[in-house]
Amino acid sequence: MSVSILLSMAGGLGLFLFGMKLMSEGIEKAAGAKLRSILEFFTTNRFTGMLVGIVFTAIIQSSSACTVMVVSFVNSGLMNLYQAAGVILGANIGTTVTSQLVSFNLSEIAPVFLLGGVLAVMFVKNNTVKKIGEIVLGFGVLFMGLSGMSGAMAGLREDPNIVHLFASLKNPFLAVLLGTVVTAVIQSSSVTVSIILLMANQGLLGLPICMFIILGCNIGACASAMLASLAGKKDAKRAAMIHLLFNIVGTVIFYFIFLAAVGPIVDFLTGISGGNPGRCVANAHTLIKIVQVIMLFPFSGLLVKMTYFFVPGDDKKVGYRDSLQLKYIGDKVVFNPATAVVEVIKEIERMADLASENLNRSMNALITLDEEDIQEVYEVEKNINFLNHAITNYLVKINQTTLPIEDLKSIGALFHVVNDIERIGDHAENVADCAERRIENGTTFSKVAQKELGEMLDMVNKIVRYSIDMFAKSNEEHVQDIMNLENAIDEKERELQRLHVERLTRNECTPEAGMLFSDIVSGLERVADHATNIAFAIMNSENENGNAKK
Repeated sequence: MSVSILLSMAGGLGLFLFGMKLMSEGIEKAAGAKLRSILEFFTTNRFTGMLVGIVFTAIIQSSSACTVMVVSFVNSGLMNLYQAAGVILGANIGTTVTSQLVSFNLSEIAPVFLLGGVLAVMFVKNNTVKKIGEIVLGFGVLFMGLSGMSGAMAGLREDPNIVHLFASLKNPFLAVLLGTVVTAVIQSSSVTVSIILLMANQGLLGLPICMFIILGCNIGACASAMLASLAGKKDAKRAAMIHLLFNIVGTVIFYFIFLAAVGPIVDFLTGISGGNPGRCVANAHTLIKIVQVIMLFPFSGLLVKMTYFFVPGDDKKVGYRDSLQLKYIGDKVVFNPATAVVEVIKEIERMADLASENLNRSMNALITLDEEDIQEVYEVEKNINFLNHAITNYLVKINQTTLPIEDLKSIGALFHVVNDIERIGDHAENVADCAERRIENGTTFSKVAQKELGEMLDMVNKIVRYSIDMFAKSNEEHVQDIMNLENAIDEKERELQRLHVERLTRNECTPEAGMLFSDIVSGLERVADHATNIAFAIMNSENENGNAKK
């Protein structure tokens, strides 16, 4: 085998892998947020989840990317294992689209896609068009790589030693093992099947042995999801295990079917493929996956239950009061660019609930003078400050990755939301400080003052609740309520300040009590301002909203 043929093979494979990566990442960046929304919305049951898995994987051209995304969804609690099972089964069918495209040999028109992609990337300023250009460019590079590999393999056919080496591969088990190892290393069954397809076209591999190598590719394709799940929670590991179990069980079934009747099966596939070996390999890949899904879909629930045997036990639950711990993001969870922002939002929502709970705890301590509550306010505030720094650092980190365009637009707003929540936490701490001063100085609040503070707190709690719901779930049902409440709270603050001044002038309260009362009322009004900022943060991420107060 000459060095030039080896270099040509290596170059072609490099271009093919780069083209696949460029195309997949381009699709995720251009439409990742929309695809993610579809994945969230249409996976209410296993059947619709399977259909979405087929379409989703066919679009992004990577079952590994789809499965890793599903693993990260399960890890963050956005999807349960039964929903994940349907998507994973569908992804196994969707991944066969790549080999079908390769089998049609579009290498002759690859330069057109290459030129179109380069022009879009280099000369168009619109980000969305640039990302589409990357997809087209990736498509062109992929087929240029195929052309290079195909030419190199034509040269290999002239070397009798190489022909003899491939012809000697007769052992079905070794063929399955070869497919598993090569795919696990490359981390793409589409790439391995495409190489097998080219080798079959050049006559280097016989069709019967190709069937067994394809079975091995199915198992090797699980490597990406298994590796991604290692850092995740137990359910994330179980989701990856569903993928592995499905492919192992399906491979074992087809292994024995092929051992018994590989000849007639190859004859059938050759017949429906017009005698084209490459088309035969692509059709075999597709049909194997379809039949596997049809056979195992009714037992997907059993596959889920089996994962509990291989991954037993439960994760330690991270509650709202657990100190200095992240629940949805960080180094100990699955990272996927397409779901990173979703997970950040869930972590921010958790931080917001913590701050809201702490505000109510501090207001309760202000009235009851419960010293345990006051100390707990300070402890929880440490956790809020930790989350502030940890989430901010994580946002900086993911801002440097290949996030979907729509998610990139929201990063700036998320920084502001984290800051607003941290300020709500600070106001809770300020109220706790006021409670301590009441204890130290023996300051008393009248029943009227306590009632007024309770009324204002109820209004603030309502606007905070509506705002967090609007931010976390993009629920605009309470937009008008939030705007009305903000105005009402502003008016309430002015009214209470006026009433407390009147009480002071009538000597109905002490100056010390009046000062504390005034500070708390002002603080609650500012909490409402921060809540309003949170509500409109994502909506105004591209164009700052004049209603949001700084």
